[in-house]
Amino acid sequence: MHTVWKGAISFGLVHVPVKMFSATEDKDISMRYIHKECGSPLSYVRKCPVCDKEVEWEEIGKGYEYEKGKFVMFDKEELEQVSGQADKNIVILDFVDLQEIDPIYFQKTYYLSPDQAGSNAYKLLMNAMKDTGKIGIAQISIRSKSSLAAIRVLDECLAVETMFYPDEIRPIAQVPNLPGQEEVKEKELTMAKMLIDQLSTPFDAAKYTDQYRERLLDLIQHKVAGEEVRIAPTQPQTNVVDLMAALQASIEAVKPVVTDPGPAAKKRPTRKPAAVTAQQAVAGDALTPTPVKKRRSTTKRKET
Repeated sequence: MHTVWKGAISFGLVHVPVKMFSATEDKDISMRYIHKECGSPLSYVRKCPVCDKEVEWEEIGKGYEYEKGKFVMFDKEELEQVSGQADKNIVILDFVDLQEIDPIYFQKTYYLSPDQAGSNAYKLLMNAMKDTGKIGIAQISIRSKSSLAAIRVLDECLAVETMFYPDEIRPIAQVPNLPGQEEVKEKELTMAKMLIDQLSTPFDAAKYTDQYRERLLDLIQHKVAGEEVRIAPTQPQTNVVDLMAALQASIEAVKPVVTDPGPAAKKRPTRKPAAVTAQQAVAGDALTPTPVKKRRSTTKRKET
């Protein structure tokens, strides 16, 4: 792994030297812009419109436009000082419970490993956080960008989750067309909860794949081989008018398939309670089947 950042975690007077590595990687398939006429890739030129010449990277600075066409300039050292990147410290401000943080705050995950002679302090912090069930809330600056961060234990490694500041989270009130106080139909709600129950399963990240990337790679291979590929247009989905019908169809689609148990099992039939159907649940029938009463024999016993 490539080292992204080197510094230290500090909590109280304890100092933990660490190295940082990206925990995730972008596997998006990169495309370049091509001139259709000749098939050549396009290049981007950093050109000054006033001097009418191409500008090299070492001649480029950063500036803030405070009025139209007016800028204040900054050099690299000034920006590092302002961001706090110069001291290379992750300062833990508080310890909190992970469940108290909404996932909307999280940005990107990094791994931390001990640096130099920091193994003992690293292990101490990791074990203390595991035993208390707490995570650390800190401030960190990476590549001149300051952000909040959550430090937590991931298996036997410390991980950093960079976070948005609260004023970077847009208020929900700005979201248009949110539903008001309309009542949800009880029958539809019952069906929706049945569907959720049938689709519920323990989370297994390995079962999810990037199907778009797989299809695109397959298409690339066909095109490289010179094959002509035609993709059939997909039919646009129409708005669902009958919500109940859609819920019912969804429940039927995810019902488990009953397999034939074989002749041995058929010889010994066992009476099972009847399953509650979606129609019964919607109609308000009892969710537990009524027990079957045994019929009394009408035949008198023979006297001996």
